[in-house]
Amino acid sequence: MAAAARLAMRARPLSRPNPGVAALVVGDGRVLSRGWTQAGGRPHAEAIALAGLAPEVLARATVYVTLEPCAHQSARGPACTDLILAARPARVVIGQIDPDPRTAGQGIVRLEAAGMAVTLLDDPASAASLAGFLTRQRHARPWVTLKLATSLDGCIALADGTSQWITGATARAHVHAQRAHHDTILVGGSTWRTDKPRLDVRLPGLEARSPQRVVLTRGPAPEGVTALPSPEAIAGLDGVQYLYVEGGAETAAAFLAADLVDALHLYTAPILIGDGRRAIGALGLADLSQAHGRWQISESRQLGSDSFAAYLRTR
Repeated sequence: MAAAARLAMRARPLSRPNPGVAALVVGDGRVLSRGWTQAGGRPHAEAIALAGLAPEVLARATVYVTLEPCAHQSARGPACTDLILAARPARVVIGQIDPDPRTAGQGIVRLEAAGMAVTLLDDPASAASLAGFLTRQRHARPWVTLKLATSLDGCIALADGTSQWITGATARAHVHAQRAHHDTILVGGSTWRTDKPRLDVRLPGLEARSPQRVVLTRGPAPEGVTALPSPEAIAGLDGVQYLYVEGGAETAAAFLAADLVDALHLYTAPILIGDGRRAIGALGLADLSQAHGRWQISESRQLGSDSFAAYLRTR
């Protein structure tokens, strides 16, 4: 299931508006086939993984799928529950139940009613691979990642606003890879006007994966860019599952104060700036105890001379 969850990352974010799901068919001690949700949401992972396998092979095989197979009818393609029922594998292992009310357990019910062996896991890796979809379904908003690139003393720029470059080339390439995994990227109005950022993906071969651009401002939207008046307005970003927030300090503080940040990506350069611009504006904390117990580290690595750490919001 962990391998399937990693494979599901290939679907993100091109599978929107569908979730990025992955499936593995395992039999006789090896992976027989695999699939993940394709661009635009079809074909589904199960349809790809099951295609072309002989009935006698499937009869001894286990299908691992990160999300409960869909059970509702669609004009775009068959329900995956029907495909699995027709394939008749020996067993189906599911990483997460589908919160979409059109399925919401009905896929499992139908498989079990047909006499199939089904195991439902509350698998953390599957949940992480589906974070945007699950957040959209449960909280009616996208999964939000806040990215900060700072000096050792927590600055994002010199006092005059100069910020190119805090981190090195390796860290910046890592940021571009993160952009390619998000539907939408957001900056504050001040950052947009001052830095005029491109907010695109500049990795060879991935230029087409540049996310949609959003500016947090109460003013008019720049050409080709969506304007949002407040962090809470991200709920209105239709179909967006993954939102990447890149700055600046007041925008970061606004999202944190609204408790809308699910993941924090912190890039730290081995430099000291001193009297520079801080990474985050005021959060309105009344007591230091309010700052504790909110973040848990999930990943850390070295990126050239810079360090990277990812934290998840503890809820």
